[in-house]
Parts: sequence; structure tokens; C-alpha cells
Amino acid sequence: MPERECSVLVVDDDFMVARIHRGFVDRIEGYVVAGEAHTGSEALAAVERLRPDIVLLDVYLPDLGGLDVLERLRTGRYPDTDVIVVTAARDVETVSRSLQLGARQYLIKPFGKQDLHDRLEQVRRLRTELVTRGDEVHQQDVDRFFGGPPEATAPTRLPKGLSEVTMEAVIARLREEPDAFTASALGEEVGLSRVTARRYLDHLVKLGVVRVELRYGDVGRPEHRYRWLRT
Repeated sequence: MPERECSVLVVDDDFMVARIHRGFVDRIEGYVVAGEAHTGSEALAAVERLRPDIVLLDVYLPDLGGLDVLERLRTGRYPDTDVIVVTAARDVETVSRSLQLGARQYLIKPFGKQDLHDRLEQVRRLRTELVTRGDEVHQQDVDRFFGGPPEATAPTRLPKGLSEVTMEAVIARLREEPDAFTASALGEEVGLSRVTARRYLDHLVKLGVVRVELRYGDVGRPEHRYRWLRT
């Protein structure tokens, strides 16, 4: 039996941006747009009427601010509605309050379809796993839900030829650096060749804790750069 589609409410004061985000959701398998809202009051009414699984919630709305909407959802009739904050706001206060109010994810504009896909999947996995876990969970489950310590993201069994000690050094360097690394640059940092560093990085990409970004120059192939996905 196919899995039920996850319904998404798109909330943004800019009609064009809302249309773009709606288009992203429409092109992601397993998700369907339940509707759009362009003000805070419209968003609350839409949640009441449509009962979406996930709300993509802009912060800057013309009446109620997005975080006020989030607070009303959490303290009102729909505390279990999952919210992904989508905003241009980068200030620490907005990010901190979003976390305190229970936003599941925070996505800074502008972003692409893959960025949204990754956040939607993380939210849906959490919803699904909590429902299917029964009465109890183990610490590794909790670490996955809430973001565990660095060691929790390292693989317990590495591919042949990769060292746990070296992997820890690679992870530590990635975590402390906000900018993305090329394989060559990371290799120089931790004493590896470019090819060997690439093997460690590609493995972390497969685990979902590192994202690879393509940087295009004037000529030649795009440069692969690797960035730790901060939790």
C-alpha cells in the first residue's frame, strides 16, 4: 500500500515567492500542496480548515508575524502541526525564538528545491518514526531525532580502508569551519591526499551529515565543495 502523501501549507506574503515554493513542493514526490496563505490570519484560518501536516511559514507577514503564528499554533488547538520556518531572517533572535517555539526546521531564503526536499524529508521521517516506535525509544533514536553528539554522527562501521581516527579528525575539522572545503583543502588540513580526503567526504555525504556543493568557475569542471550540515 503506497504511503499517504504529506500535505503542505505554503505561507508567504509575497505571491510570487509563494508560487515558487508551491512549485517546489509540487515537484517533490510524496508531498502535495494543501493551500496558500499570505497573511498571519489567513495562515491560522488555513490550518483550521485544511489541517496540513507541515506548514512552510514565512516570518515577515503583514499582520501577525510568522513567529506569532507559530506560537498560536503551539499554544492553541494544533500543537502537533509541524512547521518549517522559511525566511530571509538571519538574526540570532529569530532563529532562537523559532527553536524555542518548536519549529522543526529553519530554511533561509533563497533556497532551492533540493534544500526544501531535504528538510521536508527530515520532518516526515521524524513524524513517521515516532508513530511507529511504540511505547519506548532508545538513546540512538533520541539522538537522531534531536541531533546527538559528534560521535553519534560518525559511522559505527566504516568502508574498508577508512580509519575511525582519521574520520574523527575529518568530522572535527568540518564541524568547526563554517565555510565549505574542497577535498584538496581538507586533505591539507588533516594530512591526507585529495583522493583519500574525497573518500571520507563522499562517505559522510552518503550518511547525510555533509552536503556537497558545486561551484562553477569561468572554465573547466565545477569545483566540489563540502559543508557540514549543522544541527
